[in-house]
Amino acid sequence: QVQLVESGGGLVQAGGSLRLSCVASGRTFRSYGMAWLRQAPGKEREFVGAISWSGRNTDYADSVKGRFTISRDNAKNTVYLQMNSLKPEDTAVYYCAAFEPPLGRDYAGPRSRYDYWGQGTQVTVSS
Repeated sequence: QVQLVESGGGLVQAGGSLRLSCVASGRTFRSYGMAWLRQAPGKEREFVGAISWSGRNTDYADSVKGRFTISRDNAKNTVYLQMNSLKPEDTAVYYCAAFEPPLGRDYAGPRSRYDYWGQGTQVTVSS
């Protein structure tokens, strides 16, 4: 079992920055790929980005490329989402999720399912 707890959300003006954190506890964090997803009101949950278990590989949705950066610190069991140049359309509840990499590969990318989820943290970007 892996427990995930997000933090760092809040209210920010357009053009500003926030850094979200997701701390994991329980089973071996470093063996899991990690993803960030978000859900805006009235919309489906969408993939934001992911990082492989080693941290060497990352993948991002086109809508956030060049603005968001995912990193991880396996010694601290933590994954981060640095969000810069925020836009009002980034307003959503942000979730971190853990996934077992396919066939043990050092994979980063969207998945059809995730093994563990955090509770979410609200990010609101005002115009």
